[in-house]
Amino acid sequence: MAQITIYLPDEVEVRVRKAAKARRQSVSRWIAQQITNDLQSTWPPGVVEAAGALPDFPDLRDIRAGYGKDSQRERIR
Repeated sequence: MAQITIYLPDEVEVRVRKAAKARRQSVSRWIAQQITNDLQSTWPPGVVEAAGALPDFPDLRDIRAGYGKDSQRERIR
């Protein structure tokens, strides 16, 4: 496993140590987990499971139906 040295502002270090302690992890493991989570390119399982969970959720056309016609937009030059 590779080792990397990082420099954190003191107030960030305090927060990192508290977060790692709350999860009963070493600071190194906590930081590695945060980086791993940030680099994942897939949706977390909870998000995938929630897809389609509301079968009667209105369609976008239904949601926008009561708003009337959009105003003319300004052209960007």
